[in-house]
Parts: sequence; C-alpha cells; structure tokens
Amino acid sequence: MLKIIIPTAMLIPTTLLTPQKLLWPTITAHSTLIATLSLQWLTPTYYPHKNLSQWAGIDQTSSPLLALSCWLLPLMLMASQNHLQQEPPSRKRTFITTMIMVQPFIIMAFSATELTMFYISFEATLIPTLILITRWGNQPERLSAGIYLMLYTLISSLPLLITILYLHAQVGTLHLTMLTLTHPHITNHWTNLLSSLALLMAFMVKAPLYGLHLWLPKAHVEAPIAGSMLLAALLLKLGGYGIMRTTILTGPLPDPIHYPFLVLALWGALMTSSICLRQTDLKALIAYSSVSHMGLVIAATMIQTHWSFSGAMILMISHGLTSSMLFCLANTNYERTHSRILLLTRGLQPILPLMGTWWLLANLTNMALPPTTNLMAELMIMTTLFNWSNLTLILTGMAMLLTAAYTLSMLLMTQRGILPTHLTSIQNSSTREHLLMTLHIIPLLLLILKPELIS
Repeated sequence: MLKIIIPTAMLIPTTLLTPQKLLWPTITAHSTLIATLSLQWLTPTYYPHKNLSQWAGIDQTSSPLLALSCWLLPLMLMASQNHLQQEPPSRKRTFITTMIMVQPFIIMAFSATELTMFYISFEATLIPTLILITRWGNQPERLSAGIYLMLYTLISSLPLLITILYLHAQVGTLHLTMLTLTHPHITNHWTNLLSSLALLMAFMVKAPLYGLHLWLPKAHVEAPIAGSMLLAALLLKLGGYGIMRTTILTGPLPDPIHYPFLVLALWGALMTSSICLRQTDLKALIAYSSVSHMGLVIAATMIQTHWSFSGAMILMISHGLTSSMLFCLANTNYERTHSRILLLTRGLQPILPLMGTWWLLANLTNMALPPTTNLMAELMIMTTLFNWSNLTLILTGMAMLLTAAYTLSMLLMTQRGILPTHLTSIQNSSTREHLLMTLHIIPLLLLILKPELIS
C-alpha cells in the first residue's frame, strides 16, 4: 500500500519544485511509473486480503478499482495539458497539485478495511473535485454545479455517518473483517430498515441512482476535462464499491428497500438513455449515458449474488475507461471548435481522420460490441437480473437498444455529414492526444483476454 501512496504524495512537492520547462514531462513520467507499479495488485490470490495492515487491505473487490485509479492519473495530466497552456505557472502548479491530492484519498477509500476511515476518505475526495469544478470550469454556471455537487453529497452522507456510529455502538468494532464475521444483530425491524436505507443512501447519490442524479450532468458539463474524467471514471465507482461493501454487512436486504432501488435503477437506465437521444450538448450526452450504465451496476449490486457482483465490477471498470475516453474525445473537439453543441461540431471525420477512428472505437465499446468487456459485463448483469425476475429483461433489453441508438447517433452527428462552413481550418491532432486515446483503449481490449483479473 505505502509503496504506492508515498510516491503519490511525493508528487506534490515534485510539482511545486520542478522547473517550469520540465513540469509536464516529469509529473507525467512519475505518475506513469506509479501506475505501472500498481498493476501488481491485479494478480488474483487465494487469500481474502493481500497487503493487509491495520487500516488497509486489498481483495478481489478493490484491486481492479485501485489499479484503475492509479492508471487514470497520468491520463488526466495528459488530457489537461492543452487547456492550461495560457495559464500562469503558479496556476498550473495549483491545478496539478489539486489533481494529485484526490489520488491518495481515492486509494485510501478503495482499500480501507475500517469503516470510519472509508467514510473520511470517501468525503475527502469531494473537496479537490469541488476546487477543480469551481475554479477551472468554463462557464459561470460552474458555481451552481459545485453547490449541487456539495449539497447532494453532504446531505446524503450524513445518515451514513450516523449509521456507522450506530454500528460501532452495537458491535464495538468497525473493522470490515470483524463485521462480516459478527453480523450486527439489529432486533427491531424498523431499525434494520432505516440503517440499511441510510447505509445505501450516500452511495446511491454518488453512483448516481436515477432521481438522485441531477448533480451529475451539471457537474460534468461545467468541469474541466480532468474533472470530468475524475468524476466519470473514479468518483462514480466509489458509489458502486460502497454498495458492494456495505450490503454484505447488513445481510440480505429487506424487501421494502430492495424493490424501489432496483426499479428506479432499471427505469432510470431506460429514461436516461432516452434523454440521451434528444441531447444537444455533447458532454451532457456522455454524462447521461454514465447514469444509465451505473443504473445497471446498482441493479446488479442490489441482488447480492456472486455473479451479479462480478458483473457489476467488470462493468464499473470498463465503463470507467470508456466514458473517460469519450470525455477526452469530446474535449479534443471542444478545444478545436470551442463549442459542445452537436449541430455546430459535426462532420469532423474529413478534417481529423485519425480522431474519427478513435471515435468509432470508443463508441463501439460504449454500446458493448462483442469482443469488449462491456458486453461481458452487460450479459452477466442481464443473466442475474433475469434469474431474479423475468420481467427485468424487458427493461434491460430496451435500455441496451436505446444505448446502441444514442451511441450511433452521437457517432454520426460528430463524424459524418457536411462540414459546417465556420470550420474550414482546424489544428491537427497531436501525438499527445493519440497516446491518450491509445492508453484508454489498450486496457479495454486486453482485459477481455483475461477477464478474471477484474471479475
């Protein structure tokens, strides 16, 4: 654990002390080294926990997410290089420091074996994200987006804190390994119901469940590219991970909690997919597609079987990489055309043919084409849902159909058609951007060769 956390923390003094000329190469190289080191966590073991210490341990649930969070730091640095060019050096350093500060908190949240520590790091990721959105966002609406994010997350996570304290009073320990052995015996039916609800609520807002998702499109649209990647690829996964971790503690979920969440998640996948079909803003479209994918994850984690957990896990990892890549592509368009409106940025394939290839690949993985892990995950989740109740097939099938529809329409809108007259000359795509897309798509294509690493 410390082998990764200490170098990550040492990136902050590196950022502040490196000479201006070498800032980007140094930080990117160091974070890439850390990302390469973190891949050792992926090796499957027979033990329940690897690297177990007093406060942290890695098991099969957290290792893929930990590797993903380390992998994304260099990618976020690469993606935000261009839009920081005009900023003064001190602001560049502040931006990079803020981005690096999220990293140890995310690593601690994914590897914590103690609930209080998990709660603290889960909440601490909010502050750097808020700074990124409210300081480096593009439009004046970024402040209202920040307030939405803050209020939703804080209001939903207060019941979680109270339940954690209540659990501690009941059992006397908050260690996950101990809690799984001694199921907290809550005598009263209502107490059990309310504590389950409070445990799930914070994660449902974070993941976001449909109906509690209103902060997400706002935050995505206003955030800079690094903030969007961070939100889509890591912070939403905290929600799914938290549900997996806490539902094991409460035992089988009571029915009055089970059904509304499942119905909302599946209905939400359907609704947000149809919202995507009539979306004019490219970033908002990708943000809503995140909500529909995470709806499937919530539905799977609610059923609490081995299959559904591993399906949810695979979907979280592949969605993290896919949506992050889509945000990067939307950002390359935005940097050239200074507009996110789909009508104004269409027909870009003749000008940027290589970017057209990346668009095609990213969209095909987003709609779960056969040789990708996205398809494997969606099939596993659909099978578990079908085994639980046959009627869910209608909702999930419709959602997958709509996903294919809006993904293809996004591809056709951005790449095909007649080029608008105001886009006659555009700067060429750079090696940095191609490297960024390659580093997103290679793990996606390689993971299907050995999916047990992430299931």
